[in-house]
Amino acid sequence: MAVGYLRAPTTTISDRVCRTVALLGRRGYAVTPSRLAELCLGGAISEGDVRWAVAANPELAIAEDLVVERPALDRAMAIRRRSLEHDTESVAYLDLTVAFVRTLVAVAPFVRSVSIAGSLASGGFRSSDDVDLNLIVDDGHRHLTYVVVNFLGLVHAMRHRGKPVDDLTRRPIAPRLMTANLILERSQCLPLQRQDEDMAFELFMSEPVFGLESMREVIDENPGLLEHFPQLADRAAPLVIGTPARRAPIGLFPRFLDPPARLLGGSAWRYN
Repeated sequence: MAVGYLRAPTTTISDRVCRTVALLGRRGYAVTPSRLAELCLGGAISEGDVRWAVAANPELAIAEDLVVERPALDRAMAIRRRSLEHDTESVAYLDLTVAFVRTLVAVAPFVRSVSIAGSLASGGFRSSDDVDLNLIVDDGHRHLTYVVVNFLGLVHAMRHRGKPVDDLTRRPIAPRLMTANLILERSQCLPLQRQDEDMAFELFMSEPVFGLESMREVIDENPGLLEHFPQLADRAAPLVIGTPARRAPIGLFPRFLDPPARLLGGSAWRYN
């Protein structure tokens, strides 16, 4: 069930800034005052408004040029280091991801939209991380999508076995590189069951790579998302690719394959 929507005109800037910092903090990162001004819940504000809100709120502080909640002050330096690593590592991985998505949508014609999520979208990517993907797919193809993403992801990762890994991305055959973070069937999006600020923020922070029309359809059919982040209405999408000239025939993937794909995906879960 959807929660009540944010009504920006009756919410103070201080409260909006505080809640935006909390949204970021729950995901383990923080941003500069200028970036926070762009991301602010309820609509973009000025950097001066952000600095005023921080100065007026004893729960917030600026450390390492990042706006953080005071309990996170001791983590500000680590978050800043991660942000700097993102600046040096993300470009190559963005190129890898776009190439992977190009292959995925050519092989899987039931995929309507793909967006980058997680640390690569948020600005905290490290070379040992995997790449999280959010997908919208045709009804009756959710588990097929999971299997195809993981199969192609394994093939793709075999070419990058020298990639740095950590406890989450280390695998026996090849590193965990491309991961399906969220797969929604089209009917689940029209409308979304959840239109709360966390769901709106997830969509706002994701980076569309394919199917911008499907993403716009989701925004149009879920106006509550815009009440949390009106910036969704006109966000840029510099990485978007077009539909491949050649895609596998949809008839190769009938809906009755989805239940067996669920079993296959479950058996492969330990690897992924």
